[in-house]
Amino acid sequence: MLFWTHPHGRAIMTGEEDLLQRGLDCHNAGRLQEARYAYRTLLERKPDDPDALYLLGALAYQSGSPAEAVELTQRALTVGADAAQCHNIMGLALQNLGKTSEAEASFQSAIAIHESPSFSINLGNLWCAQGRFDEAIAQYGRALAQDPGHAGAHYNLGNAHRARGELDRAATCFRQAVDRDPIHGNALAGLGQVLHTLRRDEEAVPWLEKALALLPDDASLHHELGESLHQLRRIPEATAAYRQALALNPKLARTWYAAGCAEASRDEWAAAAMCFRKALEVDPEWAAAQHNLGQALFNLGQVDEALDLMRRAAAGGPPELPRASIAVIVTGSQTSGNRAILDARSAFAEHDLPAPDRDRVRARNHDGPLRVGYVSSLFDQHNYMKPVWGMINRHDRRQFAIHLFSDSPVTAITHGYQGHPDDRFHDIARLSNRKAAELIEQTGIDLLVDLNGYSRFRRLPLFALRPAPIIVGSFNLIATTGMRAFDYLIADREAIPPEEEKFYCEKILRVQGSYLSFEVTYPVPPVADPPCLAKGTLTFGCLATLYKINPRVVAAWSRILRQAPRSALILKNSAMRSPGNRHFLHDLFREQGIGPERVRLEGPSDHYEFLKQYDEIDVALDTFPCNGGTTTTEAIWQGVPVVAFRGDRWAARTSASILRAANLGAFVAVGIEEYVSMAVGMANSPDTPARLAELRRNMRAQLSTSPVCDVQKITEAVERLYLQMWREREHRP
Repeated sequence: MLFWTHPHGRAIMTGEEDLLQRGLDCHNAGRLQEARYAYRTLLERKPDDPDALYLLGALAYQSGSPAEAVELTQRALTVGADAAQCHNIMGLALQNLGKTSEAEASFQSAIAIHESPSFSINLGNLWCAQGRFDEAIAQYGRALAQDPGHAGAHYNLGNAHRARGELDRAATCFRQAVDRDPIHGNALAGLGQVLHTLRRDEEAVPWLEKALALLPDDASLHHELGESLHQLRRIPEATAAYRQALALNPKLARTWYAAGCAEASRDEWAAAAMCFRKALEVDPEWAAAQHNLGQALFNLGQVDEALDLMRRAAAGGPPELPRASIAVIVTGSQTSGNRAILDARSAFAEHDLPAPDRDRVRARNHDGPLRVGYVSSLFDQHNYMKPVWGMINRHDRRQFAIHLFSDSPVTAITHGYQGHPDDRFHDIARLSNRKAAELIEQTGIDLLVDLNGYSRFRRLPLFALRPAPIIVGSFNLIATTGMRAFDYLIADREAIPPEEEKFYCEKILRVQGSYLSFEVTYPVPPVADPPCLAKGTLTFGCLATLYKINPRVVAAWSRILRQAPRSALILKNSAMRSPGNRHFLHDLFREQGIGPERVRLEGPSDHYEFLKQYDEIDVALDTFPCNGGTTTTEAIWQGVPVVAFRGDRWAARTSASILRAANLGAFVAVGIEEYVSMAVGMANSPDTPARLAELRRNMRAQLSTSPVCDVQKITEAVERLYLQMWREREHRP
């Protein structure tokens, strides 16, 4: 704390001297109005009192009136006040007025009259503000030569080193300041801030907390504590720090943004969206906040609003991340058809992925099995890999040598894969895309199959590098890749009719039945009787992820519930863990006239218990335009029919592909109107409970003999396509 002292150290007497002392006491106690009154009263009695003029000038500077401070200290100089002190205060006031040359001259005059660490520090601060860091550092050194224990000099020297990016030196200076003055709040804060910038957050947090104990009203400091806690993944504590910062200053856009990122990190999408909206209220054109709000809204199913925000972000800031996000989410947009999907993904591939070199790896002379490489980040997700493991297990090893390139270790694969002694497993989790491409090339893979698609976005550049002569996409794509690096996509006629091939940059090859044929090789609950047998009313359900439950889906489901007033709906997914997300979704239904008592929201559980949720569901409702894939296969395996309709794109036809191949085509409507009327008819028909009971009793037996579970047949079909691809490659010039 700064204490004002009697400029001349003169003895306090009576009368005017009493007024001066009273002013000093009030000044040092922070009672500035009383101090001003005392000084002015003294000047009324003695207009040229040098001490009163000087101290009133200092008070004017301290109170934010720099012009008045200059005028008073100039008067004080003419009547014999302490010249060094007057020049120092005048320099500070002139600096505040932006008159930096005059301020510098005043500080130099003060130093010329009397060497004082505070005068050197003030001149150093002026130079530091001007970016004259070498001169500033020298001036702080001059102050320390006069007083090596001066905490303020160490602190300001730290600021200069921090401004020059010399963070380790800055940290040392701040530590020296704190060693000499343990309650120097700004030095404590500076040390914590520098350690955070150095990513030494474990060290930073205690210093920031000590600083806040002294500076509890510093909103920026609460923000910086939040950032350090955030980096340490102490998210609840980080959120609390951000909230404290925002309570002190609701206009801190960066804190709203950081709070949104913290909420998003724990899938609190509704809370994250609110925070990013608040950031944009303060800074409407902040591209990063637009993008992140888009991401939060996408995860809440608001895909078209998300796309609009991402397009704005791409136009107003660095376009790479928004362009990539658009490519990922565009398949779920109600307003974006096949052409828009192709354009978005082609733009991403053209601008943000390596240009493919089709001649990088030439086809090798072949006298043995075709080397097929499967790339996946999800081999450990047995429920997700149902359409894949059956085919891989049944490959004819006389014709095909199988290589698995996995982002999870082989020990994590607990179900599905039946390891063959001739197979080769490659753990690429720690490899960059370029290193993984080099491994694939060195392995001599002839045909490389992407099992990720856009669901594991970070691996797409691997395929752009074309580490094999033939690149194929199939399972998990639901649209064109937009990448010229891909040669083929494998689908079926239901998913991609011939007239839509113009919306694909790949050559389309098809299998009979469904390209998503599957088998279940992991523990699942037994099929239960339909709950409507006991309840007498129909319960609809959907276990799809929240991002697929868009406004049009909510509107259609609400129509069903309104027209079937005794029915109910169960929704279950991981996002429903959050009360905020549940409230958001319930509000969407409220807007459609459906209260929360009709829509039961369930959070996540382990997979076996997750599947047992189907015991409480009579009929599953599909999402659109992004249908269920895994969700649809799991529902029918648990005996629950899925009401779906054939949409306008691949993503909107995956359920139709599965259901028709499962001999459940009766549940595939022509369009959304028939989809709604089919569900309503089932809910209102007295025959439905018996029909569903019969269906459930026979469902698994029916599926097992249907094309959708004829994995041997699909394997043979895919193998024929692989050989066809190789023949076409051999005949390519």
